[in-house]
Amino acid sequence: MNRLNATKDFWLAALRADGPALQDAVAETGPDAAVPACPDWTVADLTEHLTSVLRWVRELAPRGVLDRPAARTVPDPRPAWPEALDQLRREMTGAIETLDALDPDLPSWTWPAQAKKAGFWQRRIAHEVSVHRWDAEQAAGRATPIETKLAADGVNEVLDTWLPAGYRKGPTDLHGVVHLTATDASYEWFVRLRGAGIALLDTGTILDTDDHHPRAEASGTASDLLLTLMGRLETDKLTVVGDPRLISALRAG
Repeated sequence: MNRLNATKDFWLAALRADGPALQDAVAETGPDAAVPACPDWTVADLTEHLTSVLRWVRELAPRGVLDRPAARTVPDPRPAWPEALDQLRREMTGAIETLDALDPDLPSWTWPAQAKKAGFWQRRIAHEVSVHRWDAEQAAGRATPIETKLAADGVNEVLDTWLPAGYRKGPTDLHGVVHLTATDASYEWFVRLRGAGIALLDTGTILDTDDHHPRAEASGTASDLLLTLMGRLETDKLTVVGDPRLISALRAG
């Protein structure tokens, strides 16, 4: 596995790029357009979701405590579309300013079993916005890839955070080893599936002739790998050798 030395500045730079692009896409598309990557969602649903997530994180991340925050809420009734767009703009700006002001080591409640620090939210919101930016642009008919290094860190996040925390959408009864390769960057990952369990391996030495578990290898751009793991693309966007079900078992959500 390659460890990307991502930092607060890296994630905030991504947010500052993807945030305006997302807002442009939802404003262009309008509230009633379908979001193909999110079945049963309209652009209005996507906008409401993001606005509530950004508001929730903006309020919880600076608290400096580890107790669980109040549940995220959405307005009822939903505001008119011009107001919804303005709320998204305000919450995006506020979230970026809040996360930028935080020390990544500040104590913070987080949902996975990792270090409980504000840096988690700087990373999480960068990826939340980048993937939903892609969703919004797909709804507008002009989706562009996620930036390579950000996408590679997004693959890391799926494998080191989402899946170990139990957020798996793929099958949980498979055993085997998966090798993922980002063709546009020097990043690769080795993952062992043990049914409901998962282990992210530091090297590929497990892929030797003495290991008889099923194997699969998948290669593609870092963006396509991330979007596949996040359920936005099918595995046929990747070059797959071996059992494709093992790739599907890495889907998060």
